[in-house]
Amino acid sequence: MMWKTLVRLQVGGRGGPLSSLHPCSSWPVLRQRSTSASNQTDIELARERSKTVASFYNQSSIDIAAAKPSVRLTPTTMLYSGRSQDGSHILKSARYLHKELPVRIAHRIKGFRSLPFIIGCNPTILHVHELYIRAFQKLSDYPPITDHETEAQYCKLVRDLMDDHKDVVTQLAEGLRESRKHIQDEKVIRFFLDKTLTSRLGIRMLASHHLSLHEDKPDFVGIICTRLSPKKIIEKWVDFARRLCEHKYGNAPRVRINGHVAARFPFIPMPLDYILPELLKNAMRATMESHLDTPYNVPDIAITIANNDIDLIIRISDRGGGIPHDHLERVMDYHFTTAESGPQDPRTNTIFGNMVDMVNSGQSGPMHGFGFGLPTSRAYAEYLGGSLCIQSLQGIGTDVYLRLKHIDGKEESFRI
Repeated sequence: MMWKTLVRLQVGGRGGPLSSLHPCSSWPVLRQRSTSASNQTDIELARERSKTVASFYNQSSIDIAAAKPSVRLTPTTMLYSGRSQDGSHILKSARYLHKELPVRIAHRIKGFRSLPFIIGCNPTILHVHELYIRAFQKLSDYPPITDHETEAQYCKLVRDLMDDHKDVVTQLAEGLRESRKHIQDEKVIRFFLDKTLTSRLGIRMLASHHLSLHEDKPDFVGIICTRLSPKKIIEKWVDFARRLCEHKYGNAPRVRINGHVAARFPFIPMPLDYILPELLKNAMRATMESHLDTPYNVPDIAITIANNDIDLIIRISDRGGGIPHDHLERVMDYHFTTAESGPQDPRTNTIFGNMVDMVNSGQSGPMHGFGFGLPTSRAYAEYLGGSLCIQSLQGIGTDVYLRLKHIDGKEESFRI
């Protein structure tokens, strides 16, 4: 209803063909015209623009798709349907995406419509809203996939849309920070972000899985690694995080990995590629900034891997002084960041960078200081049937526990 009221009010704007349709863009200055003919032209133009805005933001096809439930797949289903002798699995996967993606995107458009009026009017939020509408239009208009030629063209469309949406997380963070003073109910925003970010993760996992089915990669079926080594993936991000930390501080904590270091099992690396860099960045930054007087003599970070027949647990333990009592309950809140919550030592630069942005093609641009890292990691872990918990020993350090369910464990797996 908010958007229907909105489009009745809007009569024009500046910019390109779509930016001029922003229902919350700058209001035009109406000037006196010398002739009645000129006034009549303006009125007709305003009516035409209003109709265009209404048709863009309030498409009945979006409402119809949003009313449908999404069909979430288990990783096991994706794994065992990801191969066939005749290549028919490619067409089946494409047809599933062709039907499913418009539904999921329509759900997210409905989420944007449910935002408080003044938040939805933010130009950056509105831009993301429009990205989803354009994606819905392109995916819904694509003809049925009947052969490998139409499937190849569909893959190109999906790649293009993934590229268009690569900065969505950063843009949401920027838009909501710009609108922060207007947020009256943090729970509404948290619910919106949890749903939007986890839905985005699910969509990207499904799309990447289909695109990867075309590749013949050892130990992989689509995005699923059939023999994933948690130790190796941790080592990959430890090396990357240490290089960044050394560049920033001149040194980096050593990292010791213990526990079930020889474990291997089927799993999807993508969520770990989102979460691990963020957790390692926090541990290293806390360690270095709590030992500024002895930067070349800092305590190690310990990572413990625990593997069982239900889930995988990764514990990251640092000796970075812990999280202050008055911050502990808020570190999982969007937009809360210790980089801005207190005075900084003059020897440190507040921009250490969000490694998730730097290593993941799904996001780009600086985000450190937006306070999205931990809450996003928590949302991803919960979406995948797990959890992210923090235990802080003030004055000593912090332990972070990441739990993720196995895709072939004794308990029912998560769905994507």
